[in-house]
Amino acid sequence: MDNRFLNESFTVAVRAAHRAGEVILSNLGQLSTADVQSKDAFDFVTNVDRLSESIIMQTIREKFPSHSFLAEETLQEKENGHYRWIIDPLDGTTNYIHAFPVFSVSIALQYKGSIILGVIFDPLRGELFHALKNSGCFLNNTRVQVSSTASLDRSLIATGFPFRKKALIDAYLDAFKKVFSGVSDIRRAGSAALDCAYLASGRCEGFFELNLSTWDIAAGSLLITEAGGIITDFGGGGDYLTTGNVVAGNAHIHGMLLTIIKDIFHGAIEK
Repeated sequence: MDNRFLNESFTVAVRAAHRAGEVILSNLGQLSTADVQSKDAFDFVTNVDRLSESIIMQTIREKFPSHSFLAEETLQEKENGHYRWIIDPLDGTTNYIHAFPVFSVSIALQYKGSIILGVIFDPLRGELFHALKNSGCFLNNTRVQVSSTASLDRSLIATGFPFRKKALIDAYLDAFKKVFSGVSDIRRAGSAALDCAYLASGRCEGFFELNLSTWDIAAGSLLITEAGGIITDFGGGGDYLTTGNVVAGNAHIHGMLLTIIKDIFHGAIEK
């Protein structure tokens, strides 16, 4: 894989993210009841999610017709060769439904199982976070890195509630309380993709969440590592895209968070 291909892929991903962002913004605050459907308990999809996904996939296919896709709303994984695009067309759908201004578009490219490109776009703020494998992490083309904060009591931690599996709430709240007691503060904004992007750009020091989907964190995981951070599953391994259980942080904070998570969840750390 050469740099020319990676740069072409990045250009296409940015074009797709911007096109999707235009649709998302043009429909913000305009949804009717008929535009919102339930996928599962407490998990919703809108016509905007589907339209955004269609636009992203169409834009990518114009340039790379043979590539495979794993996309949230189609949920149909096609295995064609080594390249697979992983797409969350609207991360933070519940926020979007309520016009709560935290949502994003997340696009990743995977090559032989490894994420090589990640783009996260916040259309409201016009912020485009991106990373290419072994090339660093950027916010609007300015290089960014994780925070250098080394102590928990000075750290801001991002998280997300296990809304898809509310039976996990007791264990999660135990972890929340133990983390909260030792950090500066905790934020629950409602877009895991943006949580990862904010960690990568130094806006917070750590992030943990469980039961996420691959498309929630694929792009963000590359942003974090390319910005100098660490991301693992709850056992400290690299299986977070499969388990959906994520602990991330800068090089100082990640280990402290992981110790707390391991202590709370013991051996029951898989999805």
